[in-house]
Amino acid sequence: QVQLVESGGGLVQAGGSLRLSCAASGDFICIGDMGWYRQSPGKERELVAEITGSGRPSYADSVKGRFTISRDDVKDTVYLQMSSLKPGDTAVYYCYVEPTEWPSCQSGTTWGQGTQVTVSS
Repeated sequence: QVQLVESGGGLVQAGGSLRLSCAASGDFICIGDMGWYRQSPGKERELVAEITGSGRPSYADSVKGRFTISRDDVKDTVYLQMSSLKPGDTAVYYCYVEPTEWPSCQSGTTWGQGTQVTVSS
């Protein structure tokens, strides 16, 4: 069973930066694509960024040029470096991992517990 633990959330002023971390534990062969969703009151869940097992990133249009996703396969950790933060970035951020297709890996997405990011104006 793959498990995720998030950290790095907090309060920051508009224009500031924050770095989120998401550490995975479990069978490393089961760790495939990883990424971040965010959820705020009154808005639908939004896919913020994703990075494939080979290191290819993708981003939501709302964060392109400001956020950077990366992963450390030695530590089984995915990061989200957030810069030029806006009040609209305020949300609970959830990391996730998609399983690889190895037969021994269970199907289904694994989610982190969420970490609050608050950007003040």
